[in-house]
Amino acid sequence: VIYESKNIILVGGPRCSGRVEVLHGKIWATVCIEDFDQQDAEVVCREMGCGLPVEVLGAAAFGRGEGQVWTEELQCRGNESQIHLCPKSSTLKHDCSHDNDVGLVCADMVRLANGSRPCTGRVEILHQGQWRTVCDKGWDMRDAAVVCRELGCGEAVDAVGKAHFGPGSGPIWMNEVACSGSESMLKNCGSIGRVSDCHHAGVICSVRLVGGPRCSGRVEVLHGKTWTTVCDADFDQKDAEVVCRELGCGPPVEVLGAAAFRRGEGQVWTEKLQCRGNESDILSCPTSSAVKHDCSHDSDVGLVCAGSVRLVDGGSRCAGRVEVLHRGQWGTVCGVGISTIAAVVVCRELGCGELLSINAGYIPGSGPIWMSHVDCSGTESTVKHCGSLGWGEHSCLHYYDAELFCSGHKMPRLTHGPHLCSGRVEVLHGNTLATVCDANFDQQDAEVVCRELGCGRPMKLLGAAAFGRGEGQVWTEELQCRGNESEVSLCPTSSVKQNCSHYNDVGLICSGHTAVRLLNGWDSCSGRVELLYLSDWGSVCGASWDMKAASVLCGQLKCGSAVALLAADWFGEGSGRTWADIFDCHGNETHLSECPISSWSRAACSHKQAAGVICSGELFHSCSSQAFHEGQVRLSGGRECEGQVEVYFIQDWRRVLLDSWSVSEASVVCRQLGCGSVLNFSSSSPSSPDQHSHMCVRGFNCSGSESLNCLNCSGQLRCDCVCIHTLCVCVSAHSSIRLVGSGGDCAGRLEVFLSGSWGTVCDDSWDIEDAQVVCRQLQCGVALSAHVPAWFGPGTGPIWLNEVQCEGNETSLWNCSCTVQRQLSAYFLSPEFKEIRLTEGCKGNLEVFYNGTWGNVCVNEMNEETASLICQELNCGKTGRESGARARVESSPNWLDQVKCRKHDSTLWHCPSDPWGHNKCDNDKEVAHITCSGRQILPACKDSCRYQVQKHLQKHVKCSSFPHQSQCSGKDALINESIKSKFFQYLTHHCKF
Repeated sequence: VIYESKNIILVGGPRCSGRVEVLHGKIWATVCIEDFDQQDAEVVCREMGCGLPVEVLGAAAFGRGEGQVWTEELQCRGNESQIHLCPKSSTLKHDCSHDNDVGLVCADMVRLANGSRPCTGRVEILHQGQWRTVCDKGWDMRDAAVVCRELGCGEAVDAVGKAHFGPGSGPIWMNEVACSGSESMLKNCGSIGRVSDCHHAGVICSVRLVGGPRCSGRVEVLHGKTWTTVCDADFDQKDAEVVCRELGCGPPVEVLGAAAFRRGEGQVWTEKLQCRGNESDILSCPTSSAVKHDCSHDSDVGLVCAGSVRLVDGGSRCAGRVEVLHRGQWGTVCGVGISTIAAVVVCRELGCGELLSINAGYIPGSGPIWMSHVDCSGTESTVKHCGSLGWGEHSCLHYYDAELFCSGHKMPRLTHGPHLCSGRVEVLHGNTLATVCDANFDQQDAEVVCRELGCGRPMKLLGAAAFGRGEGQVWTEELQCRGNESEVSLCPTSSVKQNCSHYNDVGLICSGHTAVRLLNGWDSCSGRVELLYLSDWGSVCGASWDMKAASVLCGQLKCGSAVALLAADWFGEGSGRTWADIFDCHGNETHLSECPISSWSRAACSHKQAAGVICSGELFHSCSSQAFHEGQVRLSGGRECEGQVEVYFIQDWRRVLLDSWSVSEASVVCRQLGCGSVLNFSSSSPSSPDQHSHMCVRGFNCSGSESLNCLNCSGQLRCDCVCIHTLCVCVSAHSSIRLVGSGGDCAGRLEVFLSGSWGTVCDDSWDIEDAQVVCRQLQCGVALSAHVPAWFGPGTGPIWLNEVQCEGNETSLWNCSCTVQRQLSAYFLSPEFKEIRLTEGCKGNLEVFYNGTWGNVCVNEMNEETASLICQELNCGKTGRESGARARVESSPNWLDQVKCRKHDSTLWHCPSDPWGHNKCDNDKEVAHITCSGRQILPACKDSCRYQVQKHLQKHVKCSSFPHQSQCSGKDALINESIKSKFFQYLTHHCKF
């Protein structure tokens, strides 16, 4: 830093200090310490406009100079006004080098008193050896800027009066200070002399940003009297928030390392900032001196803050109402008394070119009016440094708020398209509206135009005047947007070299919608579909919506895939617009805006036709959606694979309308239940005239190849029919096992259907009791023999079962103890796996899964405490009540009886009961029916994930256990514990409990 007068300069130090250099002829020369004394120092400090000498330093304290060392000895008396008036002697008695260059520290003529930190406080000036205050009358940001500059304190943040930093003492020396803002010292500003009755002026200066435009640059902090840079490794977002706040700028936009604003000079700060982000200034932040890295100026940190001046509500950032940020709040500028030069300063500060016009009152604002009668010299870097009546001082109304239009004002529009987000591209540049040539407009430009108009993402660029030929000028500039700008006025431009006519006017189609949501559903992954166009939310017409578009929507919302399409009666009718746009999605898009739109609102559509969607809710990963239960299928009123079809849909079990069913849908259900192929399906007629009617589901449209869930079928499901004749799928129980290789149905190699494919059964431990169960299940009479090994030829595909151990009296092979090989299927588990459910969500018959089969729990001895524990375990509320009911499936086993939970039990499996399968239970009236107090808003996450664990558990288990007594051998117990470990690892990784 250099501080200079006409004949002398101080180099290398802060304000009023440095290495002394004297102009000798036309050459600057340093001075030897041996030839410089206190009297010489007094003259130098006086000539520099500083206070008295504080210290004379030798040994090149401010660095070694260059060039000559002065060959004369100063012999000042101390009262001279300038150094060249001092006598000199050329008879030097010593030889001096730059190692002996003299340095000098003078007192400042201006100081800031009573501030909480350096560079903040009451302004005081030194006059005739006495410190005196400054009157706040007429004190403004131009005056404050001069003080901050003179003290080397960075930029002025605020000019304060009314003794903000307390009253001073002594005379008030300067009144109505009138700086232009460009002066180097306060004493050079005009003023009226002494005054006796006045409040004292103060200033708040800040850290500084160097090397960039307003509110951006290299961060430098005043440490003592020295400006130091900051290492990028010691500066984070919270530090940036404090610096931007201290500078009176907007919030931080970007923190830049690697000397982005060029390398600084001098010291790098040796302390690490540890700001919390809410401090008012950087010096109020805690610091740590334990810096663990060596930092050079190559790592100087830079910062870009949002500006503290803006133009709003004018269509672009270069037009509109003038607003300034002061003390953390945006306020307007009164148009009364504002000078044209002030308006020019605003346009220049914003990088918006030249001033086109200045108005007042067309776009009234709100909040404080910060500035009035703004007057600038034209050299200010920001309008906040211009003169005014003072912050918040005005007699103005918002009807007179200042408005500017700068030459950089560029505002696009789309015209003559079928909707507001499509059409011919036109740009208002300054006061001129022009079309754009298709050769000068690309995808990046389109991104910015759609974004600025609030129209989402670009869908299609069209040339050759696709939306008609425009009139007037064709724009003579080419946009060169990068694609990430918020508006066209921020894009670089270049002059156009080719000749373009209106036959080449470019057209653009934007997606229109910028956001999507599901409303009135049971969770965030179900509900009525609504899209945001411009600023209007509207429903989507169900006639324009299909399963592919719904799947894209679900994926966009991170809700898995679409499970079902629903009509408006399930999620309520919307309000406002109903969009009839037809999305031609392929189904593999990640965002709806990527889908082509074949028609824009071509059909009239009422709110009663609004589309609804149920998404899978990332069933197997986040376990966060109630939609997990949607689409489950059961057959009631018959045997295991035969009966009335019921689908869990819209939070309840519902029957299916026969008219909407075919063999394709039946095939999906059979596969979902693991019941093999369809034998037939038919109507289930009422057995009596008073048969109850049922709310039914219709609208299935399956190809027959869908897996896992019948709601994967396309079509828009509705539940708006009431029917008595419903669907009965008759798939005999033997469809999940078969005998092949003999030419008949009752002899051959045994194969079982699991996980969507047929596989064989290993002959280990296979005996006549196992064969008896298979023959009984296939309705083939009594087993004659159990041929082994592979009498009917080797099978293909997986070997699904091993070590089958039937007692011989079971009704199904699945009731036997067995080992499931390879990966366990979704519906057939190892015998040690136990689970509970209520058949109607949060109410219904209590069923438990044990030994590979769902069975009943008897109500005998069951109390309210037991019912409440079951409800809590199923995430269905805190309380429940029990009653007796009829078994849902007549042939299902009664697994538990005499269940009575205690207060300290945390799960049903801890409660005392009779051993498995031991019961005295009447299936017509003594099966436990539980009604819980709540509904299942979220599924029991551990339960839904357990179904997936079945697919991850490897090998097999061979255990059957009672609630309180393990029946496992030592080896089996080890295997069991290993599986449990894997099970809980899976839950921990995939579930959110």
